Amino acid sequence: MLSDPSWLGNRLQERPAPSRRRALSVVLIPRALAVSLVVGVSGMAGASPSPVTMNGVPEQVIPAVPEVGLGDFTMPTGTTSIGSDSSSTGTGSGDTSTGVDLSGTSYDKMMAQSWGALAASNAQTVGINPVALAATCVVESGCQNVQGSGSITGAFQMMNTTYTAAMAAALAEHPELASSATSGLAGQNDPATQSIAAAEYLKQAAQSLQAAGVSNPTVLDVRGSYNFGPTNGNALAQAQGSALMSSVLQNLSSSTLAANGISSTTTVQQWRDSVSAKVGSAANQSVLLGA
Repeated sequence: MLSDPSWLGNRLQERPAPSRRRALSVVLIPRALAVSLVVGVSGMAGASPSPVTMNGVPEQVIPAVPEVGLGDFTMPTGTTSIGSDSSSTGTGSGDTSTGVDLSGTSYDKMMAQSWGALAASNAQTVGINPVALAATCVVESGCQNVQGSGSITGAFQMMNTTYTAAMAAALAEHPELASSATSGLAGQNDPATQSIAAAEYLKQAAQSLQAAGVSNPTVLDVRGSYNFGPTNGNALAQAQGSALMSSVLQNLSSSTLAANGISSTTTVQQWRDSVSAKVGSAANQSVLLGA
């Protein structure tokens, strides 16, 4: 390190100005190399370039590192756009094959699972918005294949009797789904198979609401039916927001309500808000495709 930086500046100032005349640089080339260069140039002088044709398909670029931040999943069949909505950092902003908005935190959560794409495809086959199915697994289990109380189990937390009946109804209408489904009650522990029964149950709940006067049931409308049964669900979907949950669900005990996070002072609107907070923008989406 120089102790006096001005010394360098002084040395630079003392350098003589460059000459206006440049010296000619001479490069000595070995005789053998010079001969080969002359022959090569002379050989090229009379040659005309020939076209280069591709043999086979172009080589594909295969990334060695996956994109950061995305889980390993396969998108469902159909034309799905990629985008976001106001409630998430999510994937998807519209599916032109179904006419629904495949976006939001709930949809992202289900699609991040290894079985998510097949579940979304099953929902569409049954006639259900995949986002409605995703919202159901988010509320029920966080889209995890877990054991509940009694016979209630799986990502969609269905009891054996409900699962069996809904599965039979779905396969009767769509027998092609049987090829990818696990047969018997073993299907309860396979989220992709259970998604068929869950989608069918959501469809039945939405159709029940339509018969009760709700023309286009949303995820929030159908949530009560999935959680408390169709009779309670219909009443809950049409109740005033200021009504108490305990007064709308009179056939349920206080312990059952408490197990679902509902106190004696919980209003219908407070319950709706809590569901919306869990499922995000999915709360206001239609349940039935084409509704």
